Amino acid sequence: MENATAETHRSGWHLAALLGGNAALALGPLWVRMADTGPVSAGFWRLLLAIPVFVVLARMNGQRLTGHSRAAVLAILAAGLFFAADLASWHLGIGLTRLGNATLFGNSGSILLVAFGLIALRRMPRGMEWLAFAAAITGSAILLGRSLELGHETLIGDLLCLLAGFLYTFYILLAQRARADLGGWTVLVFASVAGLPVLLGGALLLAEPIWPTQWGPIVALALTSQVIGQGLLVYALRHFSAFIVGLALLTQPAVSVVLGWAVFGELLKPLDFVGMALVCAGLVLARSTQD
Repeated sequence: MENATAETHRSGWHLAALLGGNAALALGPLWVRMADTGPVSAGFWRLLLAIPVFVVLARMNGQRLTGHSRAAVLAILAAGLFFAADLASWHLGIGLTRLGNATLFGNSGSILLVAFGLIALRRMPRGMEWLAFAAAITGSAILLGRSLELGHETLIGDLLCLLAGFLYTFYILLAQRARADLGGWTVLVFASVAGLPVLLGGALLLAEPIWPTQWGPIVALALTSQVIGQGLLVYALRHFSAFIVGLALLTQPAVSVVLGWAVFGELLKPLDFVGMALVCAGLVLARSTQD
């Protein structure tokens, strides 16, 4: 009885970490909008400020930062380049579309990972996979159409966030190869270091303001999107099936929609909710096929 109680207590903490990590990640678009740097510059600071924390966590968990194989290091450095491109595209899109759309499309990697898996297996989708694709595509078409009604700029923002989801998929595929050798925290260290010059170079090319005058949103972005969000998910993910992780993912667009309404006055119509529900269903179904 005592062991069962302890196990339930641990499961409660894992679930709280899973939900808390998703909620923390959902705050990211808010801080990007509030930052007085450019959006790509905000991505640079997001990575830079989080690196020392990840180094400490890697050391605390016995993960080495040196002595790894050349192949593993090259794989994670390449992953870092895709992660930086993902952040640049997503942060640019956040400023051009609604927060709910930005969060949903930024998480479209779940669908794409299933697609890449099917390509690798050289087979057609089956059952729930077809349903996941159909729901996601239909919902995306509704949301993109609604954005086009609001203006071309909003549609461009949606497409940038979709591109971010595409780039994030390559980051995940490359990072998974190196994670077994390097460890999760070391992967985050190397990926963040590799992404810094890409984001700084992109910000300079776009002539963005680099140095913030108000550090609050920048520090909050690094803490919520990198340290707390990523940290809690690294702690919790191994304890849940892909289906449960997919359900928890739904907290992100929910939080973003509320923030968009409360802070920026972004109002959604019934058709927007239909589109979001379909995309969310597609993401959950896609996760469930990975069990």
